[in-house]
Formats: sequence, structure tokens, C-alpha cells
Amino acid sequence: MTHPDAPSPRTAPAAAEPHAPLTEASATIDGDAGLSKKGLSAGSVGLIGAIVIGISCIAPAYTLTGALGPTVAEVGTQLPAIFLLGFIPMLLVAFGYRELNSAMPDSGTSFTWATRAFGPWVGWMAGWGLIAATVVVLSNLAGIAVEFFYLALAQAFNNPDLAELVGNPFVNVVTCLVFILGATFISYRDMQTTQKVQYWLVGFQLIVMIGFGVAAFWHVANGTAFDPTQVELSWFNPLEVGSFTAVVAGLSVSLFVFWGWDVTLTMNEETKGSNTTPGRAATLTVTIVVAIYLFVAMGALAFAGTGDSGVGLGNPEIQENAFFYLAGPILGPLAILMSLAVLSSSAASLQSTFVSPARTLLAMGHYGALPSKFARVSPRFFTPGYATVVSAVVAAVFYTVMRFVSEDVLWDTITTLGMMICFYYGLTAFAAVWYFRKTWFQSFRNAFFRLVAPLVGGLILAVLFFTTLIDSMDPSYGSGSNIGGVGLVFILGIVILATGVVIMVWQRIKRPEFFRGERLSKDVAKA
Repeated sequence: MTHPDAPSPRTAPAAAEPHAPLTEASATIDGDAGLSKKGLSAGSVGLIGAIVIGISCIAPAYTLTGALGPTVAEVGTQLPAIFLLGFIPMLLVAFGYRELNSAMPDSGTSFTWATRAFGPWVGWMAGWGLIAATVVVLSNLAGIAVEFFYLALAQAFNNPDLAELVGNPFVNVVTCLVFILGATFISYRDMQTTQKVQYWLVGFQLIVMIGFGVAAFWHVANGTAFDPTQVELSWFNPLEVGSFTAVVAGLSVSLFVFWGWDVTLTMNEETKGSNTTPGRAATLTVTIVVAIYLFVAMGALAFAGTGDSGVGLGNPEIQENAFFYLAGPILGPLAILMSLAVLSSSAASLQSTFVSPARTLLAMGHYGALPSKFARVSPRFFTPGYATVVSAVVAAVFYTVMRFVSEDVLWDTITTLGMMICFYYGLTAFAAVWYFRKTWFQSFRNAFFRLVAPLVGGLILAVLFFTTLIDSMDPSYGSGSNIGGVGLVFILGIVILATGVVIMVWQRIKRPEFFRGERLSKDVAKA
């Protein structure tokens, strides 16, 4: 429902011309002449709606089924400890995001903020990191949706052969493209449509996940668990993992399970109370999700253990898709609900994840860092229509290529995503530190939220990025897929970043105004 004081979607302000001078009279946000509105529908998302879309983008059911096995493979029963460790930098970085959003509410988020703090070159790459991460995860989301779509059909019709269709690359890719097409259609429409869809899909997956955790603990209590494992405090101790490399590998995957909360900030120009609501929604989203993860992960560990046979979470044959194998033993005849939950989770996230790259591309086009066509806003729905379609096409192509190249597309894209998350979240955290440098010691609050929190969070992510980059050169890293003896995860990461640099240099030649700071200039917070 649209807020009574908010402009109707059909009367929202028109977008400024992409390359017209940004004047204070026509395009100012909160008196900051460096930022400008883009024609999106203001006031169409409230706090609850932002949290729901944030949870949807993280997709708890989907992320756990893709990350539970790989993380256990690295850290064993210390899974809860790794999730908590992964949560800490996310929370610290979220504090920095909140401060930046309060000072500069702009749909370009990482791109805009890093440009204001460090200049156009760093800002452009921060935007590229966000776009690359979302394209990677969009393809992964579609892949999970395909797998659980055919699994649900197999369970519904009691025909195991239907589940095998996912192994056919041509059937897999075609089905994936259909899912991407549907998600693009919804994302192209107004934010009210997105919210209505997400309320149902997010609510259903959370209910099923909580039920899954309760059922797992019930089996343990009744002696019917596969490998009953007593919950211990040591599960929360990362020092018992065994090696720093394993901790880093586990953290790289655990970051994936928290990624997506920043979508609440990319909607800031469409949110009621754009200076405060998006930051509050981001913090609450991360906190809610970590609680759900810990409960479900502990239940799965207690029920299945970490053995390498059967449904033990250490079995490499089930690690790509843990819920596929655990649902039957834990939920019995209701196992189809978990399949539907993961399907709804991935489908919901597939749709909501389009929000971030589309609005980042919109901002980059609006400020002249990309062709002006990216700044187009749908005159009917007031959404970044062109940018949404481009995001969908790139994600579809990426998934198609990866499905035929990688032996284990889900594992490799998850690990590559972890690198991209570290890259652009880390840059944004450092942008918060530097942008607010003149306000650090004005109060204890500023010292913590504008210096300590984003600096520590950014440093943690920087260490993880470089460590993962080095380790992923090993051909056995990730799924073991490699090209010329070099790990596919490393190649993907380097190719993605190098592609960004090449496109950036080309844009510098074609659109020098942005790179001279004429469209969006460096600045520093005074208070």
C-alpha cells in the first residue's frame, strides 16, 4: 500500500536528463548539490517492506542449501562459529553503510559513495564490484530454482526421473532462462508489486525453515536422528577449526549467506524516510537472518553430524544441495515443503536481487559513468527498466556459459561471489571511513560508527579477499574445476575484475566528464 503522503506511481517526478547539468533547483537531494534524483517512485517502500525485501534478497533457504555443505567441509562442527564470524564484518560494514546513507541517500550506494570519498576511478570499480556480484548470484539463484523446481515435480508426481532432468544441460539452461524472464517481468514493474510477491514467498520459506529446525531437534531428542550429535559450546569456537586457511575458506562461503542486505539501501530513493529507514532495515535484516541461520544450522548438525557417508554433512555427494537430501529424513512426508521453500526462496531472491544492479546501473548512467540509456526510467512503472533488462541478459549468458564450463557451477560461483562481496563491501567500508574523516572525534558515536566499525569490517574483508584470491589459484580449490592447472574460481575472479577495468578505461575515453569529477565530485563530511 502506498503511503498517503507519497507521490502516486503515476505522478512520480520525472527523471532529470542523464547528461543535463544537475542544478540545485531541479535535481537536489537534501541540499547536496552533488547528488540528484533519478525519477524513481519516492515513498513506495516502508521499514517492514524493506526488511522483507532484504531477507528475500539474502534468501535464507536458498543460501543455506548451497552453503551448508561447503562450509561444513571446511570447518566441520564449527559451522556456527564461522557463521558468527561472517556476521561480524557484515554488521560492522552495515554500520558504515548506514552512516553513508544518512548523509547521502542515493540509489548508486557503493558507486556513489566511493566516488564521493575517493574519486571516480575507485567509485566506478566499487559499482562494478556490486554489479558483478549480483550477476554472479543471479545466475546461481536461477540454478537453484531449476534444481528445486524439478525436485518438487518429482516429489509431487512420485517420479524420481523428473528430478534427473536437472542434469540435462539443455533442459537446465532453458528452464533457467524461463525463471530469469519471470523475475525480470516482476522487477520491471513497480515496487508495490515486488513487495506483494515477497511477503508471501518470504513468509512461507521462514515458516518452513523454522519447522525444519524444530523437526531436526525433535528427531535428536527421540533418538531417530541419522547421526545424533550433541550440541556443544565448542561449535562456537573458531579457534578449534584447525587452520587459518580453513577459517578463511569457511568465511568466504559464510559471507555469501549474508550477502544481499544492502538491497535495502539501493532502494533509498524509493523508501519512506530515505535518510534513516534503509540503514535501520539493513541492520535488522542482518540480525534476523543470523538468528535463523544459527538455529537451522545447529539443527542440521545435531541431526546429521559431519560424517562423510549417507546424509552426513561431510559427504561430498550431498554438499552442493544439502536440503535436497536432509528434507526426507527430517520432514518425512512433508519433505516437499522444503523443496518448495527453497524454490520460493530462490525465485523470490532472483526477483529482488535485480533491484541492486539495476539501480546501480541507473545511477552510473545518470551521473555519466555509463551510456545515458542506463539512466532510463520506465514512464509507467518508474523503475530502471533498461538497466533491469541488461542485468537479466548478462546473468542469463553468465549462467549458460558456467553450466557448460564448470563441473560444479554452484560451488564455484558461490566462492567467486565471496570474493566480489569482499571487494565492493570493503571499498564501501573504507569509503565511509574516509568520507567522514573530519567528524571522527566529534563524539564517541562518530568514533565508533564512522571510524572503528567500518575500518575493522573493511580490513577483515580485505584480508579475506586477498587470501581467497591467492588460495583459489590452486586447481583443487572450490569444485576442482581448472583451466590450464589454475583454479576456475581464481580465473573467474580475475576475469571479472579485469573486465571491469577494461570497460572503465573505455568509458573514460567515451565519457571523460565523469572521470574529471564534473558529474559527481569528491567531498568530505563536515558534521
